[in-house]
Amino acid sequence: MAVSRVARILIGLAGIMGADGVILAAASAHGADAARLASASSMLLFHACAVIGTVALIERGVIHARIGMVAAWGFVIAAALFATDLTLRQYAGHSLFPMAAPTGGTLLIASWLALAVAAAWPRQVS
Repeated sequence: MAVSRVARILIGLAGIMGADGVILAAASAHGADAARLASASSMLLFHACAVIGTVALIERGVIHARIGMVAAWGFVIAAALFATDLTLRQYAGHSLFPMAAPTGGTLLIASWLALAVAAAWPRQVS
């Protein structure tokens, strides 16, 4: 079974999220007062795995493909918003934009719910 181009992009983004998560974990471990970076790291690492898992479920035909793609993209965008906001607060002293981290967190919740709907929805027959 061939992996779609969009799936490859999502997997690549998940790899970048994972690498960034490890970098932020190291920065958190070695930086003074860097608790924000630990939260940013966790969000990136957990949701990198969620993206990979969601893409795998889509490619295997286990979940509704379109809703699953919405969830996967939501994980990428939301984790990036959340982690970028916390990282900017740590290093630059300001946020990405007002309510960026809560917006990212809310989108993460919505993405998890979308994944649940994708699992419950009848599979698309091609």
